[in-house]
Amino acid sequence: MERSVSFVFRWMGRKKTRIKRALAVCVLMGFMVYFVAGCENQVTYREQSRQGVVSIPVILTVDPSSGRKNEEELVKAFNQEYQGKYQVKVEWIMETEEEYRKNLKRQNVTGELPAVITDLRVLPSFYQMMVNEGRIENLAPYINADSEWNAMIEPEVREACSEPDGSIYLAPISTNAFSCSGIFWNKKLFWKAGIKKFPETWEEFWKCCDQLEEHGITPLALHTEGTAWAPMLLATAELADSDSGAEYMKQLYPDSYQNENGIHLAETLKRLFQYTTEDALHTDFDVAYSNFVSGKAAMIPNGYWMLDQFPEDFEENVCFSAFPGNKLVSSPETFGWAVVSDYSDEVKQGAVEFLKFRTKFNQKQRNELLDEKADNAPLLQDYIDAFNGKPQIVPNYQVKWNSILQEETLGDCLPELVQGKMTVDEFVTREDESIRQYEEEQ
Repeated sequence: MERSVSFVFRWMGRKKTRIKRALAVCVLMGFMVYFVAGCENQVTYREQSRQGVVSIPVILTVDPSSGRKNEEELVKAFNQEYQGKYQVKVEWIMETEEEYRKNLKRQNVTGELPAVITDLRVLPSFYQMMVNEGRIENLAPYINADSEWNAMIEPEVREACSEPDGSIYLAPISTNAFSCSGIFWNKKLFWKAGIKKFPETWEEFWKCCDQLEEHGITPLALHTEGTAWAPMLLATAELADSDSGAEYMKQLYPDSYQNENGIHLAETLKRLFQYTTEDALHTDFDVAYSNFVSGKAAMIPNGYWMLDQFPEDFEENVCFSAFPGNKLVSSPETFGWAVVSDYSDEVKQGAVEFLKFRTKFNQKQRNELLDEKADNAPLLQDYIDAFNGKPQIVPNYQVKWNSILQEETLGDCLPELVQGKMTVDEFVTREDESIRQYEEEQ
């Protein structure tokens, strides 16, 4: 045994010498590769500098449901307008919005964040951390110094995107017109059930669901993953039908859900899932979308951004309405984009120009959208009519509630609630536990 060990150590000694030589060669080769790559990068940078083109890295999503590149028109318009000076370089990723937001946290840790972060305010705690640690730029000085940019922004939109001290870390869109959610509904299925118009009250809404079911039609396309976006839109809009519920929806980080409003919300969520498809549990919005466009369900809640995501041969069947009680869910701050502080002044200035251009682009779209002479498609006109119909605006829960509740608790507990494996009281208790967990992590 000792001889064997001695042999092994002598062999390892010779092996170590060979390893050291190999390592030295590898290090030298690695340095040469790094040097060449660095030279190439420097050449590229110098070439860009000579041409006066500054690249602005951005990550944008490709909608998994429709295959549509989100914000593609905006990017093309900006790159054309600023050709030779700035260029937005997009990494298109096939991810849901929820997956994109989760990856932001990883990219922050690994130093891989793009120069512009989209929809950051949907993650309240992450947004606040980025502000507190100086990771994103205060855009208020740029906006305040630019009368053109300032004039484009509706006062309520600016207010929603501002901090108490007047700082603005989320470059606003110009108008609330593009940030509203209501209900898309299939008029052919409604008419098949003998329903001629969308219900105007919540009492009528529940009767509508019953009537659709009586005619063999599934009323709602829902899901439980991804912050349970679709059912939560319905449930929070319904909660806001009372004065007490409307005030509750305005609260930032409620300190408890074990109260009349929290219980009512949970009961509504449970009731909604009595009218949906069998595959609604443990699935994300793309499944709900598929069920709606395939005609398996008669209604799906979502917002303006979904108008151009329906197949052409299906769009003629679709109408849009405000939620019962003439309510739209909207929080314009969820559409604010931020500039990451890690980048050079040159890139950050380009990113600011891009965000100003986005506001201008948005304002132009708004003017075209609301032009009385515009020849709008019927579905778009439905949206305009709903927006112009003086609706009650209900805040989006995604900017009001803690991220643990949204990203973990709902996905875990909502299926249990709707299957009867968890009571309403147990559900709101778990929501309160998310509050304590969130506070401990801050």
